[in-house]
Amino acid sequence: MSHDHDHHSHSHMHGLDFQQSNRRAFIVGIYLNMAFVIAEIVGGLIFNSMSLLTDAGHNLSDVASLFLSLLAFKMAARKSSAVYTYGFKKTTVLAALANAVILFIAIGILGFESFTRLLKPEKVQGGVIAWIAALGIVVNTITAFLFYGNRKKELNAKSAYLHLFADALISLGVVVTGIIIVYTGWYWLDAATGIIIMITILISAWGLLRDSFKMTIDAVPTGIELENIKKIILKVDHVKQVGHVHVWPLSTTENALTAHVALDEQLSFDEKLKVIAEIRHELMHENIHHSTIELQKFIE
Repeated sequence: MSHDHDHHSHSHMHGLDFQQSNRRAFIVGIYLNMAFVIAEIVGGLIFNSMSLLTDAGHNLSDVASLFLSLLAFKMAARKSSAVYTYGFKKTTVLAALANAVILFIAIGILGFESFTRLLKPEKVQGGVIAWIAALGIVVNTITAFLFYGNRKKELNAKSAYLHLFADALISLGVVVTGIIIVYTGWYWLDAATGIIIMITILISAWGLLRDSFKMTIDAVPTGIELENIKKIILKVDHVKQVGHVHVWPLSTTENALTAHVALDEQLSFDEKLKVIAEIRHELMHENIHHSTIELQKFIE
């Protein structure tokens, strides 16, 4: 029994460290990217650049995403109550879904403006565009790697990492666009780059929308296979049968399970409790934090 206690204590401390590092990453990311968004908006308006304004809109949506995620983490940390028995953990899933919706709205607005500007190109300062976008490469790369360590543990962290790393590549594209405009005078490239940015947002937003929607409707979390979970339970000593297995996300980091299990009928009540504890212990290794095991008779 002490082994279980140590395991859960370790997991709890690891979870606290993870949450704290995740929050710090989101806070730093918000400040850095907000400063860059302001620089892009000012530069885009002064120097009439659609690629800068489109990229600013993209980065602004990322700032909104980071803010929503941070807010969700703070809500998720609140204790459960008689009404909200699981607390507010599900807000992290809702934040991920809201982030995807924000990205799609940004696509519509910026895409329309880029296509309009492509039909009627306007003169832009390529050199200024390149310098401001170069700053974006630095800001987005630094911010992306703040989430590198947590990207496989939590959906919002993964979303932030992928978006910010993609932003760095987009900024690189804007730099190249600015340099080409300086030497060729091809002003239409500014709007064309805006359209390319829009397509990039669409690709990244679709994956986030799909994953967050699945979590919102309590689908089996990505990375967990129901048949594999059944096999793990059946491998525990004295387990004869497993059925009615359901797995769903409580948040972007925690999952829950219910299952009906048939045990050896010769076991005493205390022995059955020990088997259930062992099942829960094994499921913890599969990223299932809350397990409800119901006993049933073996069905031939």
